[in-house]
Amino acid sequence: MVETFSSVLPADLEAQIHQVLQILLDRRLTIATAESCTGGLLSSILTDVDGYGRVFERGFVTYSEAAKIELLGVAPEILESEGVSEATATAMAQGALNHSKADIAVAVTGFAGPAGPHDTPGLVHFACLRRGGRLDHRREEFGKRGRGDVRIAALRTAVAMLGEAADGRRPQPGARKPGFRRPGR
Repeated sequence: MVETFSSVLPADLEAQIHQVLQILLDRRLTIATAESCTGGLLSSILTDVDGYGRVFERGFVTYSEAAKIELLGVAPEILESEGVSEATATAMAQGALNHSKADIAVAVTGFAGPAGPHDTPGLVHFACLRRGGRLDHRREEFGKRGRGDVRIAALRTAVAMLGEAADGRRPQPGARKPGFRRPGR
């Protein structure tokens, strides 16, 4: 399974990663990531599993607004008016597809740690887009759990979204997301 982060990843998340990578491999699909608050952690865990490297096309770590604009082509107006939002996550996912040969892109943007005075701590937006397919967006409020816990929760959601896109599934409205545990449960 995952070697580099095995000692810190929850066992169920490791299993989820392995399962999603197998689906991607079986379907000969490739992925690209566009990450902000996870800082490349998603790309790292997806490339840590031996034998699955061919499914990972590329990753964009776009922590700053300038990186989102320069590497993904996110419109500055979106970042200025929307900030951490559905629009930003969507533009990041579309940019990752536009700047890669991947079949599926997933984007993560949010606040892993303390946010600004008018921001929600633990707010994370996700967008997953399959080339020629529909967009899946999620907004999660993980709360004041600390950077590490928010990032692990974000990984769970992003990996689940990749699995759904690879498998051709769409989540049911209001359905609990696979591999995601709400705080306090």
